Amino acid sequence: MRRLFTALLLLPAAALAQTPQPLSLAEAETLWQEHNRELQLARTAVFGAEADVRSAGQLPNPQLSLNLSQISPSTGYGAGPWKDKKMDNVLRLDQLIERGSKRELRVRGADARLDASRRDLDDTGRLQLLALQQTYYDLRLAQEKLRLAGESVAAYAKGLETGRLRLKAGDISQVDLARLDIDKSRADNEARQTQADLEQSQVALAYLIGAERDAAQLVAGDDWPPLDSRQLKRGDLEQRPDVEAARLRMVAAEAARDLARAQKTRDVTVGLQYEHNMQNEPTDSFGFGVSVPLFIWHEYEGDIARAESDLATARLLYQRTLSQAVGSADQAASALRSAEDRRRRLESGFLADAERVAKAAELAYGKGGMGLIDLLDARRTLRQVQLEAATARADHARALAAWRLQADYGKTK
Repeated sequence: MRRLFTALLLLPAAALAQTPQPLSLAEAETLWQEHNRELQLARTAVFGAEADVRSAGQLPNPQLSLNLSQISPSTGYGAGPWKDKKMDNVLRLDQLIERGSKRELRVRGADARLDASRRDLDDTGRLQLLALQQTYYDLRLAQEKLRLAGESVAAYAKGLETGRLRLKAGDISQVDLARLDIDKSRADNEARQTQADLEQSQVALAYLIGAERDAAQLVAGDDWPPLDSRQLKRGDLEQRPDVEAARLRMVAAEAARDLARAQKTRDVTVGLQYEHNMQNEPTDSFGFGVSVPLFIWHEYEGDIARAESDLATARLLYQRTLSQAVGSADQAASALRSAEDRRRRLESGFLADAERVAKAAELAYGKGGMGLIDLLDARRTLRQVQLEAATARADHARALAAWRLQADYGKTK
């Protein structure tokens, strides 16, 4: 009995936990910032680029060597401690000294690649945020369609029940009742398909915000964004993250080209050595050495040519990215204008007219002043207009999000 009583107490809390809670777009963006996997992957790339900067700025490590020579196979190593062994000990320390500003060029290229990876992170955030907002409005549209489908099913069910009563009274024929039944079945099928679309939208949004286990509880709580009649003005697209990342990679390629050319400046290896000689009289001596490479077989022509080719590629990629940014911005502006016009036309009176016609048709049919075919036609027209209006609002919301993150970037972010 005690366990049953405890279960009954916990039941309301469990039911409350499963109750769908409206999720605002701002709340969805907060969850997206914390749990989106694409953002996490982009952040790891930044960490790797930071490590490359540290490596690029490090000096070459010195080389320490110990050489033993003049070891006689007849007399052996000799007795006594190590310092009395009959062999020469040479201890040498070598340090490579880079010339031609190679270290500075490596650091410059690594810094540019680090900044480019940060811009890649920003661009990933831009694209993922656009996907989040559009998916959010997809869910909002699916909810609206499901609401309309429910209203349609209820209306057809009520009409079918009324039709059965009128059939008994002899006001309509069996054929008319069959038509009502067919439209009711069609509305039921559309409602089931709309429910499936809603669940797919919930799953898509749940992935973006890392809430897959709670996908069925997601509800888009924000209303549609209002119409904005402001004049569209494109922002500075050179500041868009993908364009900026391409420019920084061009800077990194220039540094790599200069680094390849700097290889023609010979590096110098400086060495210090200490020699302990035990073959005759024990003697200690010190030495100094310098070595440089000889450019006999090549002067890094291949490396320089490859770096020049990579720089030319980086320049072309920058120009292509900027051109694509301009094109995507123009397309976003055109899509937004078209979506605003379509939504404004539907909301300015077309939807209200369809609702008035359908309401008048229901009233006239109830009083026997309209035939069934005209009533069904009025219902279908209203249903179609309502769906068009909901789709137009969703298209406008998605187009507005695309405009802000494609063309107006830097102003509204």
